[in-house]
Amino acid sequence: MKRQISRHCWAPVLILGLALAAPCAGQVATGQSAGAPAPAMATVPGMPRVADPNNLYSEQVAGRLSPTVAGDLPRVYVPHVKSNDVYVIDPATFKVVDRFRVGINPQHVVPSWDLKTLWVANNAEGRTDGSLTPIDPKTGKPGPAIPVDDPYNMYFSPDGQSAIVVAEAYKRLDFRDPHTMKLQSSLAAPRCGGINHADFSIDGRFAIFTCEFEGTVVKVDLVERKVLGYLQLIKPGLPTKTVQGFDGRDEVICTTWKGMPQDIRISPDGKLFYVADMMSNGLFVVDGESFRQIDFIPTGVGAHGLYPSRDGRKLYVANRGSNKIHGPPRGKGSVSVIDFATRKVEVTWPLTGGGSPDMGNVTADGKYLWLAGRYDNVVYAVDTTTGEIKSIPVGKEPHGLTVWPQPGRYSLGHTGNMR
Repeated sequence: MKRQISRHCWAPVLILGLALAAPCAGQVATGQSAGAPAPAMATVPGMPRVADPNNLYSEQVAGRLSPTVAGDLPRVYVPHVKSNDVYVIDPATFKVVDRFRVGINPQHVVPSWDLKTLWVANNAEGRTDGSLTPIDPKTGKPGPAIPVDDPYNMYFSPDGQSAIVVAEAYKRLDFRDPHTMKLQSSLAAPRCGGINHADFSIDGRFAIFTCEFEGTVVKVDLVERKVLGYLQLIKPGLPTKTVQGFDGRDEVICTTWKGMPQDIRISPDGKLFYVADMMSNGLFVVDGESFRQIDFIPTGVGAHGLYPSRDGRKLYVANRGSNKIHGPPRGKGSVSVIDFATRKVEVTWPLTGGGSPDMGNVTADGKYLWLAGRYDNVVYAVDTTTGEIKSIPVGKEPHGLTVWPQPGRYSLGHTGNMR
């Protein structure tokens, strides 16, 4: 006989037996721990040591630039999905200083693990001629593209031995040589439609990827390179029921709602993962080890991109202003600021006149958050002290821009997940 589960329990779904249910409303787990510095942390072999186990963002604070990036041009690189090019902006003058063609449908500009290359991920939607275009950050100029299947996004294993190409259309992760992009192995995630964004555990053992078209996230063992389980994200108060999952175990699902998770970021202490959901207009909070949903934080319409502040205390949330994949211009766009310690929104800055803030990152000094205005053909430079927003016209449908250089010892990919 199946166990009884409240139809308004917002805790969810996990299969493969990692967890069967999360707390119901009112049973919210505690936040980050405080106290004495933790002892040295064991990590996967080859991964740089965790400098501060209480703050995995300790090495990406303002001014802590790696010697590797000495001499790199301070630039903002903006890929345009529809015009198949990259604009280059000087962040000191807020002016476009260069532009060049790349492959078909460039989605993100991704700093390499060793900080020596910026890769433009051209996924060529609906075609078979995807590619990765390297940019030399010391000159700002592109090199010859490398053919790669459907590179919607790209990450790097914490030990730097593999690039992880997110082949969204194939529901697959392709592990490749991080320099030549020669295929090493592939991992299928058949229940992760729209696999796109990820973040990594503090010790490098696992990653959690978002599944945009399933309303779920998937946990991946990076050591064994296997799927550990899937978790449906459920907005508080919605009805649920228990069904039998594909592996024969009980699975809690929502009967009336399916979210659309986007970006994901880990908390400074490495315990929690924040998942932006553009249909739920907020962030789900997932415990990484137990793989349970423990909280939901409302932010704004179309919660999308997530970026930690340079001191690692705040999380900036780009609310894209629409619940649609192809949203209208001048939507109800805004930027929310969450305090990591309290998991509360401190302030939300609306875009005057509307807008569509999407993906980006924070400048090396922490003073500006740069974001692509996806459906307004602009980029935004948001003052992280006042919330004042500058708007710079660019090409057609800007997406995953990166700001470079950024502080940190190495990059885990996307637009600069620095550690």
